[in-house]
Amino acid sequence: MKNVSDRHEDFFDRVYKIVEKIPYGKVTTYGLIAEKCGIKSSARTVGWALNKAKFSNLPCHRVVNRNGELTGKLHFGQPELMELLLKSEGVMFIDGRVDLSKNLWIPRKLS
Repeated sequence: MKNVSDRHEDFFDRVYKIVEKIPYGKVTTYGLIAEKCGIKSSARTVGWALNKAKFSNLPCHRVVNRNGELTGKLHFGQPELMELLLKSEGVMFIDGRVDLSKNLWIPRKLS
């Protein structure tokens, strides 16, 4: 039987596999990632996983909350960096939020 920390690491690894697939110019949400990882109610844990990976080459800036808000922006060193990165990829914003109708990427089943 796996211990709790092993299950935690497995979940984080699943998060990372999804995040690395987010296409340039698209975003997805913490909740959609959690759902594809098999635990729909773990959106907050997805955020913890991304915070742990913030110095990796993963495109963590492409993950937003369900309303398109940049709730993770404080973890990028400069609060405006996340938005600048997304805008440099052509991501559209409306009233300070990502336009999910144009930029949302829905993860497919993990392989």
